Amino acid sequence: MPTDIHSDPSPRADGLVNDGLVNDAELAGLDHLELGEESAVPWGARLWGQTWPKLAAIALVIGAWQGAVWAEWKKIYVLPSPLMVWDRLYADIGTAKLWSAVGTTMERAVIGFLIALAIGALVGLAVSASKYVRTAIGSMISGLQTMPSIAWFPLAILLFGRDDSAIYFVVVLGAAPSIASGVISGIDGMPPLLRRVGRSMGAKSVALYRDFVVPAAMPSVVSGLKQGWAFAWRSLMAGELLVIIPGKQTIGTRLSFARELSDAEGLIATMVVILVIGILIDSLVFSRLERRVLRNRGLAGAK
Repeated sequence: MPTDIHSDPSPRADGLVNDGLVNDAELAGLDHLELGEESAVPWGARLWGQTWPKLAAIALVIGAWQGAVWAEWKKIYVLPSPLMVWDRLYADIGTAKLWSAVGTTMERAVIGFLIALAIGALVGLAVSASKYVRTAIGSMISGLQTMPSIAWFPLAILLFGRDDSAIYFVVVLGAAPSIASGVISGIDGMPPLLRRVGRSMGAKSVALYRDFVVPAAMPSVVSGLKQGWAFAWRSLMAGELLVIIPGKQTIGTRLSFARELSDAEGLIATMVVILVIGILIDSLVFSRLERRVLRNRGLAGAK
């Protein structure tokens, strides 16, 4: 006699047992309905919904800026109008010097962040896995997070001189503690049941972390990555203002030269470039990664 799948409990792929009420196909259908709410919205509407708040914020800032210029709060050569800065930025975009500076700065940012990611992840896993390591350096990680990046540069210049190594040293020290804290918080906050499930399925040490612990900690890890990138970017900008290497164009050197020459338009135009890069990295990399992680956990509506 054929067996009715709705009345006979059967094992499922995730190790649980159907209770006779719904099967795997029905559960997948329910998940699809929840996740399909966002995909049902037209692409153009989703793009506009993510864009217009940013445009509104930019309009408010430009309006306040123009109002300060009209009120003659500062002399025009100290605080130029938005149109003057836009004309300067448009002219700079057409030059190779700006793109060379952006390329050098972004290369430093990516290399420094990747080094910080490797160190921060290893330190976070070590602290989470050993109570002795946690006791030894757990509080030190929090202390390093509170250290201003600028405070490291005298030591960095003393150790490495005015070289790229000094900048990488400070960028890593600025970003790695935040990444480590994200890993630690994520692992500490995971349900203990997941560890027991992993062990009951035969997962040992590396496999347990790879297949159960790290995936469960990913939401907090991504938050740590975002914060780590923010610290890395801020540290890099401070470093490029202090460590100027002759013959190497960077965003920081453009800021420094504009200040020394009292070039307010060039100074603000370069600051706009820094802001735009920060917004693009957050929107195109970290925010998308965060939404994907949340969506994979059925939390697509959280963002």
